[in-house]
Amino acid sequence: MATPSELLDLSDPEVLRDPYPHLAALRAHDPFVWHEGLQAHVASGHAQVSAALRDRRLGRVYRDREPAQDWATFNWLHADSILDSEPPKHTRLRRLVAGAFGRGHVARLEPRIRAIAEELVDAAGPGPFDLVEAVAEPLPVTVIAELLDWPHADRHLLRPWSQAIVAMYEVDPGEQARAEALRASSDFAAYVDELAAHRARHPGEDLLTDLVQARDAGDALSRHELVATVVLLLNAGHEASVNGLSNGIHSWITAGSPAVDVEDDAALALLVEELLRHDSPLHLFERTATADLEIDGRPVAEGERVHVLLGAANRDPAVFAEPDRFDPRRDPNPHLAFGLGIHFCIGAPLARLELQQSVRALLRRHPRLEVVEAVRRPTFVLRGFERLVLADA
Repeated sequence: MATPSELLDLSDPEVLRDPYPHLAALRAHDPFVWHEGLQAHVASGHAQVSAALRDRRLGRVYRDREPAQDWATFNWLHADSILDSEPPKHTRLRRLVAGAFGRGHVARLEPRIRAIAEELVDAAGPGPFDLVEAVAEPLPVTVIAELLDWPHADRHLLRPWSQAIVAMYEVDPGEQARAEALRASSDFAAYVDELAAHRARHPGEDLLTDLVQARDAGDALSRHELVATVVLLLNAGHEASVNGLSNGIHSWITAGSPAVDVEDDAALALLVEELLRHDSPLHLFERTATADLEIDGRPVAEGERVHVLLGAANRDPAVFAEPDRFDPRRDPNPHLAFGLGIHFCIGAPLARLELQQSVRALLRRHPRLEVVEAVRRPTFVLRGFERLVLADA
């Protein structure tokens, strides 16, 4: 019988190209199992992933990269972020930014997001066009940049900085990726620090000003925490939308472009949830046991790591009928693309709105599309396309 390491080998190009048969094999073998290659417990069933994400004894414990003097900025960008902290620090940091991403505030952004989506789709023209370059990347970056009032002349820096940093979330990044991440984290942090200092002298009506004033009002946010929060918002604030749109539209086309009335808000919302479920933008989220516990009746010792496989959970046949089939009318659709528990994605309402408006604008103009060229990023944790060239079918 094959071992878990053989069933899911993240160095195998075939796993990166299409992980789902391999995830299904691992889940059928055992939905919660020790993986020798990853040196971690791996949860691949929906119930097991849900249990791990909800268990407060499985926390985000950041481990500094070594040598510490080289990775100093990268390390504090993560150690002082919402994503890699636990209560009470996590509670304080999340509270400071939660208002900007609440449903009410996000709903007020809808007209602007709709306008950006329509402008980008119109600018792409009749095709062929690269969906990633034309729409998927610029829309969420523009939205987050506008929330922070990031200078227009330097917005082109954001996506390269972000991609260089998040490349380190893969299981085995290469030496070039490490060098690029070091450079990007240093440049990104320095820029945010300088921009925050400018905003302290010249406040505006934007999220960065709010964070600066929160820091200056009572030390609720340290200098490092402010920079780390802004960098996280820019990194995490667009990855789900970029990959969610490109992965999802590819799934929709591959399924034969099933008809959806994108003018119907309810139908559009169901479609977006299926885009997120069927080919999830985030596949692996790591937790560390802060005490001895059990998941699915299996012991997890304090200090051991648990990898939750969100893409595997989202195709669990115990929860989703015909899980490999793309069904734009799937309802209910309890996917885990945004996680669960205290680390549930704070930007989920914004990501959903961005996806709804970009899909509506795209399918209004291009109700039937075909794939001209599809080039996957050679990554597992963050799954997406480098290029996805489309044309009217």
